Amino acid sequence: MLRVKLFFILMLFLKITSAQKKPVKIIVENIPNRLMFYAINESTSDYDVIVTISGTNIRQSKAKPRLIRVPAASKVHMKTIMLIRGKKPSYTYKIYQNDSLSKRAIKKPFKKVKINPKKSITLYIPYNCKTCDSIISPLKNGDYKYASYLLSENEKITSQLQRSFGANSTPLDSLKSPIINLGGKLYTKIDTYQELLDELDKD
Repeated sequence: MLRVKLFFILMLFLKITSAQKKPVKIIVENIPNRLMFYAINESTSDYDVIVTISGTNIRQSKAKPRLIRVPAASKVHMKTIMLIRGKKPSYTYKIYQNDSLSKRAIKKPFKKVKINPKKSITLYIPYNCKTCDSIISPLKNGDYKYASYLLSENEKITSQLQRSFGANSTPLDSLKSPIINLGGKLYTKIDTYQELLDELDKD
């Protein structure tokens, strides 16, 4: 009976572990005679990453792989392998990633990337919006992907939104704050970027 319970617990743990989304993924860019391996961190936390590559008809450094810091919402070059001319390369790679950061990790140049938030972000901007810049500017410079629409230029969207709020509700273009859609839920009283982030974090 104990063995059965232990087996069930182990299988449950493995199922949960395999279902967890890895925050860092690898992309490979093919350039003449070489393959460039990049890590893209799709989370808001920094990670230390190691990529190991094995295969045939390739050449790579024999130095021991080291941890490389991949900051939140960024793309970092991890490794380059050389291809043997006239032969078809065959390779596999493994990725190790850890959010327990090491002081010894290599800190390479990185490029910021936009990542998907926990809930999709769409802004509908009224003509007289007075708080929009305080939200749009941080979004432009921040980590998250988002969409925005000017209501004055989108009559169809304006009409659909007005119906959502009701025919007797305040005309949308008279609002002083943006209408924000977070994962399908509409908000009209989010005035700052921090308030938007707080709503994103709510379950």
